[in-house]
Order: sequence, then structure tokens, then C-alpha cells
Amino acid sequence: MNWLTNFVRPKIRALVGNDVPENLWTKCPKCEQMIFHSDLSSNLQVCPHCDYHFRLSVDDRIKNLFDNGEVTRIPYESRLNDPLKFKDSKRYVERLKLAKDKTREADAVSVVYGKIRGNKCVAVLFNFDFMGGSMGSAVGEGFIAGAEYALKKSCAFLVIPCSGGARMQEGIFSLMQMPRTVVASNKIKDAALPYVVILTNPTTGGVSASFAMLGDIHIAEPDALIAFSGPRVIQGTIHTKLPDGFQKSEYLLKHGMVDLVVKRKDLKDQLAKILSILTQAT
Repeated sequence: MNWLTNFVRPKIRALVGNDVPENLWTKCPKCEQMIFHSDLSSNLQVCPHCDYHFRLSVDDRIKNLFDNGEVTRIPYESRLNDPLKFKDSKRYVERLKLAKDKTREADAVSVVYGKIRGNKCVAVLFNFDFMGGSMGSAVGEGFIAGAEYALKKSCAFLVIPCSGGARMQEGIFSLMQMPRTVVASNKIKDAALPYVVILTNPTTGGVSASFAMLGDIHIAEPDALIAFSGPRVIQGTIHTKLPDGFQKSEYLLKHGMVDLVVKRKDLKDQLAKILSILTQAT
């Protein structure tokens, strides 16, 4: 990035003055090309050079998927705040406050109701910026609130995980969200309503070990890490070189773990078709 910092930025400033932001561009971690933020934003946070999919914010995800970007927010709350009085380098309550201030969200999921090409849908969207999208008791409450609202509206239930797994600061309370979310997803299935999961980068740990792999249809974004433990941990445990692309979307598609790998620009159309077919089938 030195040539940009030492050469390009001074040239721009010489032309337009000193009111030039320090971070006009982002370096793609895959192809290492420099991309202007405006170009990345207009391309749904996808690298125009190599098609690498950056993480998409919850608000941008809603705008991309739902008709006119219009949704109704479904409130939820957790009965637990800091059940273990946990402290590492910071107290858990401090980490929660920082995450809430950063994201302006109640916790790591947003629960919304809207339409996708006219198909009614409740969606639970994970926010990786909120403590790595980790699943604590509040996430469990949000998931259950979304499932109950889908049952009430008799509509499809969509989950978009982006998570490192269970939230360690809540210990066993976090792990208990695994069976709770499984029970909620089973209620959706018992009601013969569509349950669709869009797997994004990353979907790991207790999230992948519970509700994220129980959908009727699993759609993955390209090159997303989908796993319980990451490849580095597994390779260090079994002392064997893993196949290329191990635990990435395309590898899982080839081995029957996901149904589709869909580029972000095509996701709304593909999802609308699936919801339409599944809704008519029920």
C-alpha cells in the first residue's frame, strides 16, 4: 500500500487540497487489488477484480434482499445480561456496551419481517461487528422471536448467520442456545413452513453445529468458511494436510453439504424463486 500512501495520496491532495480522507480504498485480501470504497459499495461489497465477497452489513443486506429495503423490526430481549459476572481483559458488561455503541443494535442479531419479490418472510440476520456475531442468550431469544413471528404470519423463515460460534462469556448459557434454536426451527418445519439458511463468511462453532445446518435449503455465498472448527485447528490436531479449499462453500457444495453457492448479486432472485416454490408446495 506504500505507493498509494506515498505517491497517489499526495498527488490527489495537491489537486484538491488536504480534505482527502485517509481511507479512500480497501485492499482485497484475495487478489490484493486496491478498491475505492465507493466502487466496493456500489458492487454490494464484492471485489470487482476477483469476485471476493466482503462482509455485508445488516442494513445493506436488508436493502439488497427485501423489496424496497422495507422491513418491520421484530423486538426481542434477553433475560440474562452477565450471568457469570465474566471478566477477562475487560468485564463482559463493558464488552456488551462497546458492541452496542458500535453497532447501535441490541445484540448480534436483527430480526425483521418483510417481502422478497412479494414472498412474505421473517429473517434473522447476524452482525459480525457485534462480538464476532457470537451466539449468547440474547441471540437465542432473537431466533425464537423470529420463529414465533413466522408461525404467526404463516410465512417463510430465513436465517443468515455470520458468526464465530457460541459466546464464551456466557459459558453454558450460550451453549444452551443450541438446543433452544433447534427446537424453534423444528416448530417451523412442523408447521410445513419454508426454512432457508444463507451461509456467509464465517459460519462456525455452535452456530454451524445447531440451527445453521438444519434448513430445508442451504445457500452459501462464494468462498465462505463453513465449519465447526477451523481448518488450522483441524490440521494441527490430525497432523495431516487438508484438501485445497477445505470447509469453503465450493468444497461443501461438491460434497453435498450445501445446496447452492450463489453470488451476492444473484441472491435475491434465486431466493425469491426458492421461496415461491416452497410456499406453493406447502
